[in-house]
Order: sequence, then structure tokens, then C-alpha cells
Amino acid sequence: MAVPTVQRKAAGEHPPEPKLQVLMRKLSASLGRPLFAVILAMIAGGIVIMITSGGSIVDRFDAALNAYQSLYMGSFGDPQGLSFTLVKVGPLIFTGISVAIAFRAGLFNIGAEGQLAVGAMTAGIIALKAPHWPGWVLIPLMLIASMLVGAIWGGIVGALKAWRGAHEVVTTIMLNWIAFYVTDYLIDGPFKAPNQATQTSSIPAQATLPRLSTLYNETLGLFLPKIDPYAYTVDVTILIALLALVVYWFITSRTTFGYEIRVLGQNPKAAKYAGIHINRNLFLAMALAGAFSGLAGATRLMGQSPYNLIGATFSIDTTGFDAIGVALLGHTTSIGILLGGLLFGGLRQGGSFMQLNANVPGDLVYIIQALVLFSIASEFLPAIRRGLRRVFRIGNKVTETPVLVTRTGATLVEMSALESEDIQNEDSDSVTPAASREHSADRVEEE
Repeated sequence: MAVPTVQRKAAGEHPPEPKLQVLMRKLSASLGRPLFAVILAMIAGGIVIMITSGGSIVDRFDAALNAYQSLYMGSFGDPQGLSFTLVKVGPLIFTGISVAIAFRAGLFNIGAEGQLAVGAMTAGIIALKAPHWPGWVLIPLMLIASMLVGAIWGGIVGALKAWRGAHEVVTTIMLNWIAFYVTDYLIDGPFKAPNQATQTSSIPAQATLPRLSTLYNETLGLFLPKIDPYAYTVDVTILIALLALVVYWFITSRTTFGYEIRVLGQNPKAAKYAGIHINRNLFLAMALAGAFSGLAGATRLMGQSPYNLIGATFSIDTTGFDAIGVALLGHTTSIGILLGGLLFGGLRQGGSFMQLNANVPGDLVYIIQALVLFSIASEFLPAIRRGLRRVFRIGNKVTETPVLVTRTGATLVEMSALESEDIQNEDSDSVTPAASREHSADRVEEE
């Protein structure tokens, strides 16, 4: 005789949470660690300033406050400072996307700087070889060519990893120096400007990207007060970078390729069992990463004065390496990369202003960046959360447990509310949740 299904409301069961509350919880889980890392780095940096400053405790505390005030004023305190900061943010976003794509595929792309160098060199060669071409042809050609060459440079790493098993850290470092030396040879040799030392000629005016202030003066500036284009140097690179973030989000969240590289990065064995082509996706991930870095090199050449290439600058440039911090701080998400780029760009721009006005060495910026990465890598916030949960739950006993009932009414599983909540909290603390859970969430959003 069949027994009807028994439906009992489990003790302590709560109604579904509102969508806004769920969204806020997800936002808190995604932003909690980066914000905690930044705050911890700022506190540690302030302690360093207080230790190295002179005077009483009050004087040392005032020195730390003055340093951070100068850091903020030099980067975001006024429109001109913000303009200079956004100039640095654009390339950081491109290279941050490059590193993030590789991270999602389980790869560590240290070669963003080399890919940036070959992209900039390619764009410069095209502009110098075709100085009389119109801008509507030259600009798209330079951007596409830089992405193509960057993709080839990154694809070499992906191919060596996929079919030869070469570790991407080693190959990217080696290719970085190959790119640095090759670009230095081209700048100092075939494309060296006449009567100039270790630099090329400036690219033609029609090959440059317009500044936002110039676009404003030609449109809204006809009715509103004009802006000095020499005081506000940010160009349309920042708009292209924002568009690149949208493209990155779409690729990683709404395409089969994006899902496959997430599964590949989180569980290669599961990806292979599911029939995902491992070698092809490794190659494509690194090629796509190289394309974004190559685009960073082209836009930086085309968007900022003196619009030329200078020898030995790529080997001392830190944009490609700062991108690692941007991607880690942003948890490889589009919004996170944008916020991480703003933070690192603001630190770089405000560091010199802080050194001049607060008499604090600009090396403090590097200390803060290192502490941010150290805090993220050390998993401080999840450990603190777990410790606080244990402290506040000492002596608490759960008297009621939710019960799962089979069709015959027999008890199948009993789980305490405490254990259930712990599991949910551990899931929310996870940096990279299981691929199947992410895919299910994506499918629900699509429906």
C-alpha cells in the first residue's frame, strides 16, 4: 500500500529571502576580501609612516594622516588629478583583463608586459610605415594589428603549455625578455628617429587617439565652458577599456568558451571527463589574454604624448606586473578589475604628490600594493570570520533540526541548523566556487 508523501515544515525553516537581500549578500561576499585587504594595507602603511617619522605620537599620527590626504588629493582630489589617474587606469584595465582570463583557465600570465611591448611596437611600425594613410583606416588597423600580434605572443605560451607541458611562468618570463630586447633593437635600429637617441619619431597626428577634453570642447563645449586639453590629458583609452570590460564579462559569463575555461581552471579532471577540449582552450585563453595586453600597448602609444617609442622603457615599466595585483584584487570579475585598476592607478598617480607635499617616500605606494596582495593571499578575512563564528557560538545548542522525509515518511537525513549555516558560510567565503554551481547560477539568470 502506497503511503502519501509527508510534507512537514522543518523546525526553524525561514521563508525565501528577498532578491535585494540576496544580491546584497553576494555583493558583500565578493567585495569583503578586497576591501579588507585595502584597509589592512592602509593601516599597515600608516604604521610604517608613524615608525619612520619623528616627534611625539600625535605628530607621527598627523604625519600619517597628512600622507594619506596628499595621496588622495593627488589622485582623486580634483578633476585634473582624476584625469591623470585615469590615464594610468586604462592600460591597467587591459592588462588586468589579460591576467584574469589566464587565471580563470588555471594559468598564471606573467607575460602581460611582454605582450604589451610587442603590441605597442606593432602599432608604432604601422604608423611610421604608413604616415599618409587617413586616420579612419590607420587607427583601427593599428589596434587590430596590436591585438593580433599580442595574441600570437600569448598563444605561443598556450601552445607550449598545452602540447609540450611547458610551465607558463617560465615561458612568459622568457618571452618577456625576448620582447624587451627585440623592441629595443627595433627602436634603436631600423626605426630610430634621425638625430635622436634611442627613440622613434612621433606617430602621425591622424594616428593618435583624441583626448576627452578635445571631444568635449567640440561638442558640449560649444554651449558650455571649454576645458584646457593640456591640463586634462585623459584620452578615449578609458572608454575603450570600459568597453573591453563589458566584452570580458560577456565572454566569461555568457559564452560556452567562458564556461569551459572556468571548469578547466577549477578542475581539469572534471573538464576532461565532461569532454571539454583541454589543449584548445588553454591555447585560446592565452591568445585572448595576449590580445588584451597588446591592445594596452597600442592605446598607450596612441593616446599619450610624446606619441613615440623610447628604448629600454618596457623592461622597467610595471604595468604588466601591476595587472597581477589588479586581477587578484578584483577576483577576476569585471567590476573588480575596474575598482582594482582605479586603486592601483590612484596609488601610482598620488605617490609623487604625496612625496612632494607630505615628505613621505613614494616607495610607500609599493609597500601598500605588496600588503594588499599579501592580505589577499593569506586569507585573513575568512579565517577571522570562522574564528568569530566559533567564539559567538560556544555553548549554543541547536534543539531543532530540519528533517528530510522520503515518500514513505521515513527520515533520510538530519542536519543541524548550525552545520547547514556553516556550509553556506564556507561557500560564500570561497574565492572560486565549484564550476557546476556557477554554471547553474548562470543558467538560472539566463532563464
